[in-house]
Amino acid sequence: MIRATILGCGSSGGVPRLGNRWGECDPANPRNRRRRCSLLVERLGHDGTTRLLIDTGPDLVPQLLDADVAELDAVAYTHAHADHIHGIDDLRQIVFNMRRRMPVWADLPTAAALKTRFGYIFETPPGSSYPPICDMQPIRGPFAIEGAGGSIELAPFEVNHGDMNALGFRIGGVEQSLVYLPDVLAIPEEAWSMIEGCDVFICDALRRIPHPSHAHLALALEWIARSGCGQGVITNMHIDLDYDAVMRETPGNVVPAHDGMRIELI
Repeated sequence: MIRATILGCGSSGGVPRLGNRWGECDPANPRNRRRRCSLLVERLGHDGTTRLLIDTGPDLVPQLLDADVAELDAVAYTHAHADHIHGIDDLRQIVFNMRRRMPVWADLPTAAALKTRFGYIFETPPGSSYPPICDMQPIRGPFAIEGAGGSIELAPFEVNHGDMNALGFRIGGVEQSLVYLPDVLAIPEEAWSMIEGCDVFICDALRRIPHPSHAHLALALEWIARSGCGQGVITNMHIDLDYDAVMRETPGNVVPAHDGMRIELI
């Protein structure tokens, strides 16, 4: 069984924004309190669990504490924006727990950005005695994460995210699959073969009106309908997307995400 846990489903500043700005979100509903986007993917097998983390945002420590995660088999990155990578140093305690370096998977632009901003993570800098904690693994095509629970298979595909490109991932095998696409403005036609026919589609929908680097709600709903998925999930939501309001406005097979939401693929 593959289990996906949405560790965070908020936009780049989270919900509420600093200054206790809730926008249209009802502060009385705990599902409107959103940390930055991240996804935990676990494969549960007879001999244990394989754990993959997608993106390490600034809320990583409380996210992993809430999910009761002390070890990971790998990390994969969608792109190099701060809300998706700036928690990478918090992998240090995970590495300490496991006593081995963490493999991190990224495409070439993201790998370059990680090494520029966080070079000490991958190589001990002059004057430091701290060892590196991560090993970079380049994403050049489909790959698999191995662990005690068995393989987690990932097929990456590229989408437009405004002034840069980002990756989405199709996760799982032929029988059951989940597509995770947290940051996207436009999906090229050649990427649709990776999306159509999935069982679950977790898709970016920042707000109701168009945005220069993110999908808006109506566009995300069009994509979810085209995908033919059984379950659509809206993520990366800003302060104008109240949980209950989105529930009322979306089809029966589409729901807004909430932090801690779990999805199982049997």
